[in-house]
Amino acid sequence: MQQREPSVSNVLSASGFTSEKQSPGSDTNKQTIHSRRKSSLALDTAENGFQEAKKFDQKDEKMSLNNIQNKNWLRVAGFLLLLVFVTWLFIPKENFISVDHSAPIQEVQIPQASTSKITSSHCTVAHPGRQLIQYALMLDAGSTGSRIHVYKFNYCKESPELEDEIFHHIQPGLSAYPDDTDAAARSLDVLLKVALDNVPEELHNCTPIAVKATAGLRLLGQEKSARILNAVHYHLETNYPFYIIEDGGVAIMDGKDEGVYAWITVNYLLEKIGSQEKLQTAAIFDLGGGSTQIVFEPEMTDGAEVAEGEHRYELEYGGHKYVLYQHSYLHYGLMEARKAIKNFVVNIWSDKKNIDSIENVDSEHNPSSGHVSHPCLPKNYTEIWPSPNLSDEDATTLIGTGAVHAQCRYIVEQVLNKTKTCPLSPCSFDGIYQPPISETFSNNEIYVFSYFYDRVSPLGMPSEFSLRELRDLTDDVCIGNIDQFEHLPEAMKELRKNPHYCMDLSYIYGLLHIGYEIPLEREVKMAKKIKGVETGWCLGAAIAILDQKQWCKPS
Repeated sequence: MQQREPSVSNVLSASGFTSEKQSPGSDTNKQTIHSRRKSSLALDTAENGFQEAKKFDQKDEKMSLNNIQNKNWLRVAGFLLLLVFVTWLFIPKENFISVDHSAPIQEVQIPQASTSKITSSHCTVAHPGRQLIQYALMLDAGSTGSRIHVYKFNYCKESPELEDEIFHHIQPGLSAYPDDTDAAARSLDVLLKVALDNVPEELHNCTPIAVKATAGLRLLGQEKSARILNAVHYHLETNYPFYIIEDGGVAIMDGKDEGVYAWITVNYLLEKIGSQEKLQTAAIFDLGGGSTQIVFEPEMTDGAEVAEGEHRYELEYGGHKYVLYQHSYLHYGLMEARKAIKNFVVNIWSDKKNIDSIENVDSEHNPSSGHVSHPCLPKNYTEIWPSPNLSDEDATTLIGTGAVHAQCRYIVEQVLNKTKTCPLSPCSFDGIYQPPISETFSNNEIYVFSYFYDRVSPLGMPSEFSLRELRDLTDDVCIGNIDQFEHLPEAMKELRKNPHYCMDLSYIYGLLHIGYEIPLEREVKMAKKIKGVETGWCLGAAIAILDQKQWCKPS
């Protein structure tokens, strides 16, 4: 800044002089002489005054500069206060922590903004050490299709409690892509989108997922099934946020686990396990496309126990121990049974000696011309059947005869292989040990589901029926007496579009009564859902996974 020169008035004021106006007519000469005489003294005095005035002016300038700076600071401070106030107006109030100053400081809890919105309809406070809501995803890669179960659990108590389930399925299954592993993996995208849409985004990476393949991939062979499962694992790992469980997260499930998990599902939903008191449990019979499972808790008497072996399964749950009998029969699912029932008749006539022993058979039904009659198929129904024992050129034409149930049941008995050697007695079928249900499980509930339900329920059967009633139903279907179902549009639709209904019902009845040896008068309960939740192994597997540890994918 350029320094200001001192003013004349300031100089005079600093020297103690004042200016006076002269009156008119004063003596000019006297004033001039007087001024000259005092010139020396006035100059000295003026010089001193000039220096004092200069100091004063510098001081005044410094004070003015300080005032300007103070005003600038005030302006900045005011602007900052205004900015803070505006920011406070627009920030959501839930992001601020409200502290009750009357409470001890250690009791103040900082809310978790992301998970506080995940609520339970059963409680508001989680069990210590647990988050309130936990999701789990179970993908069932079955032989005829793939299904996803989105489970929502709460931890109001120490053990998980199921609150909700979302279920979706697609066809075909993974085994339909034996030579295109990428297509197999991508086929699950529809199901995984269901999971993305229904699991809250903030819980995606804390949600465990497992893909469990069953009989379909078991039958495909180890090499092809391994390639498909590796592709599925890679697809999940690179494209989805869910936590793939470490031990067998994408794998073929052991048959015994499939049955035991189904047993856990049913008895959990029936509230027969998980309580303080040990209750009687229900037996489960599951019928898939490639395999069937049986699991129950035998009531052994006179000190007897379930024999040692793979069929014996000891389970601890809710503080109680359960000794279960279980077995999974590969190749005895409904779709595999259809193949066996057709092949049985074709194989009988594949022996030329049997053909030559039959005389006077018209050409339409003559096995020598590649036509074979089948009692389990509707009358005049035809189907080209590529038997594995014949070349493609020698494929057989099956012709339905619409025979009575008894003739079809005979073939089912042969397929069940009841006469096979029994190395550990007693046996049910195919030489497999099983404690007799009539002796060791005579009073408790029996639940059947999956294809048991899918084939019987549309025909108007009640949820609880005896095997004698099932036999009578099968008789009517096999002889074509379907008029009795006219009041059931769904039944008529199913019977007309599915030529295998007699065969399927004959196998279901034969499996339960001839195979598993359930008495005719014994009642069974069929269910697709219990308390709104799908039956089957998936829920039991999810509960077992949550029981292992607290799942949370590292960020």
